[in-house]
Amino acid sequence: MVEIERKFLVKSDAFKAESIAEKRIVQGFLNTDPERTVRVRIKGDDGFLTIKGKSNSTGTSRFEWEKQIPINEAEALLKLCEEGVIDKIRYNVTVANHLYEVDEFFSDNQGLIVAEVELKDEDEEFVKPNWLGEEVTGDIKYYNSQLSKNPFKNWSL
Repeated sequence: MVEIERKFLVKSDAFKAESIAEKRIVQGFLNTDPERTVRVRIKGDDGFLTIKGKSNSTGTSRFEWEKQIPINEAEALLKLCEEGVIDKIRYNVTVANHLYEVDEFFSDNQGLIVAEVELKDEDEEFVKPNWLGEEVTGDIKYYNSQLSKNPFKNWSL
């Protein structure tokens, strides 16, 4: 499957009042090669194994394969991951028939809030809520695989 999404910084916490669901996510990476990443994720009480391919030239599209796995297997695989586990809360916010997934990061990425909106095609129109900030689609430093290696706390802003 091909994932098509746009990514933005978030400039206020107004999205929280619009959230229809939220879950804590803990994830690590078995592989962070730019050509492919292999992620282990615990989302609430569910475990997942995800493989993502290299992004296209705009950073908007890439191959993604995901499979739900038993939580105990996800916990065991997290112990094998590269250093730098990601800890965040994901808020789901619906805006004009599009679902925004807003991630508020903790631990070494505290202070970073990023929103993603999945699209059916790269040119699809969508409404940008007022809490949405600068677009960072394709900026590799905002990929979770990179945040695990070079966390937000290390950035000089």
